[in-house]
Amino acid sequence: MEIEKYILATITTNSTKVTAGASIFICETKEEMDKVAANLEAILDGISHALSDEVYIIVKHG
Repeated sequence: MEIEKYILATITTNSTKVTAGASIFICETKEEMDKVAANLEAILDGISHALSDEVYIIVKHG
């Protein structure tokens, strides 16, 4: 069995919404969160997905 999708990073403006796992990036504002997510997409070759207004994840699709 091969893992085809996995979470590379979590970006949030509310640290109480996330726990340990992938790397967590805590931002002050939604604008900062959007910028960090866009940069991480490019750096990590992943796709950003909004789970809520306060939490994004970067996923690698195999």
